[in-house]
Amino acid sequence: MSATVALITGAASGIARHFAGALAKRPDEFSLVLADIDEGGMASAFDQGENLRLHRLNIVSLDDWRRVVDDTVDRFGRIDYLFNIAGGGRPGFFKDQAVENIPFVIELNLTGALYGMRVVADHMVRQGSGHIINVASLAGVAPFAGNVLYSASKSGLRAASIAAAIELREHGVYVTVVCPGVVATPLIEHHADYAEETALVYTTDVMLTVEDVERALVEAMKKKPVELNLPRGQARMAKLASAFPELALRSYPRLKKKGMKRIERIRREQERERG
Repeated sequence: MSATVALITGAASGIARHFAGALAKRPDEFSLVLADIDEGGMASAFDQGENLRLHRLNIVSLDDWRRVVDDTVDRFGRIDYLFNIAGGGRPGFFKDQAVENIPFVIELNLTGALYGMRVVADHMVRQGSGHIINVASLAGVAPFAGNVLYSASKSGLRAASIAAAIELREHGVYVTVVCPGVVATPLIEHHADYAEETALVYTTDVMLTVEDVERALVEAMKKKPVELNLPRGQARMAKLASAFPELALRSYPRLKKKGMKRIERIRREQERERG
């Protein structure tokens, strides 16, 4: 049986880099196509070979998507999985955001993923099989202050994923949206520079690891749900806040205060470590 072909975006860092590394350890099972705008970051972590190809991909470029997908099909004959993991944000209160950040974040987290879904879906529909797995966020389930642009883009990706899952299922193609809570990656360290704006990020008692997200992606591959949210406790609260947005409005001052206290504690610990 030929190896399963998986295309992973954002493979130069964070969740995608870790997940790609996990699949790369199973070369008999997976042929990998790893894509990122940061070619150097990918090259430092992965060696291109017969069953692993590296591509520069600007996810907001439709031409780039077509090039990478066409090359994948030419090389391996099919695409079994698309993992849309690439993304990012610009923390800050909406009133302080540069106007230019609006298209930047929306294109990075939503438009790019939609391009990938659309181009890959063409091939998967012709195959009569395939699975698109998009990584969104609990911030797209329950939007929160200080994260307007990120929440908007991830909410859009979640909605598009669910709608596409309904449309494509009759063609043998599955779509899953995975919505994790806060994940400990280098991006989260950057949040500390915007303490007041990202205070709600630090109210959680559960900080996910890239290993947690890896397990969720593997679960998504096996069970093929339309949506998978984690961790479960935060996911339940997010769904509740989404259903009753007034709860989010009323609880914001208390949660912001809690987050600010935790950030201050983290800063003091970091200062002690620096001596």
